Amino acid sequence: MLDAAVKALSQMMSPSMRSILWRSIGLALVLITVLAIGLQRLLSWFATYGEAWLEGLLGPGWHSSLEVLSWIVSIAAGLGVVFGGVFLMPAITSLVASLFVDDVADIVEREHYPAERPGVALPFSQAIYEGVKTALLTILVYLIALPLVLFAGAGFLIFFLAAAWLLGREYFELAAMRFRPPEEAKAMRRDNAATIFTAGLFIAAFVSIPIVNLATPIFGMAFMVHMHKRLSGPRPELIEPARQMR
Repeated sequence: MLDAAVKALSQMMSPSMRSILWRSIGLALVLITVLAIGLQRLLSWFATYGEAWLEGLLGPGWHSSLEVLSWIVSIAAGLGVVFGGVFLMPAITSLVASLFVDDVADIVEREHYPAERPGVALPFSQAIYEGVKTALLTILVYLIALPLVLFAGAGFLIFFLAAAWLLGREYFELAAMRFRPPEEAKAMRRDNAATIFTAGLFIAAFVSIPIVNLATPIFGMAFMVHMHKRLSGPRPELIEPARQMR
């Protein structure tokens, strides 16, 4: 697993990968800016008007609880662009990865596994669906963890572990679906859940590093291409022709 991570890191700045890297970084910057500003405005609305609306919906018995929630949301709104950018990065990278999955995988497979049958590009709609689904799940986890961020860092830990599970799951399935039907790829991910979650911790750690995390789609996809190859086991087509003849 460490070897796969090192290979993914070393290939990120290679000439063949550089164009994809800059395009993914540019797209990630645009998306993170738009979503972070949108989140800040949503939280500001809730802190200003949402408390009264919810109290009218739930009843006066919720007044104290909603006041506390409004106070937390007010703080979050003030930091929305900064912390929103940090917490929403896993969601952003999921969307970006869905657009560049085949570009990255093709390069990794061609340079590291030239003797093996290349993967088949995912249908665009399938890749986008997987990316959007993971992005929405990540945002949901962010909203759940947000109130806990102020208490002993519990929210950060919850979000880190959830990001590891979500990102590991998405990147592995994207890599596996180039060689397997979706249901078979998901079944393989479930059969190797512990290994893939551990690999997801590498991606979650990478996405936690400011600025560097803009390159997460490249690292995550390259990393999981290697992990899928390892979990698939030895294949006859990988044996060198000279050895096959013996």
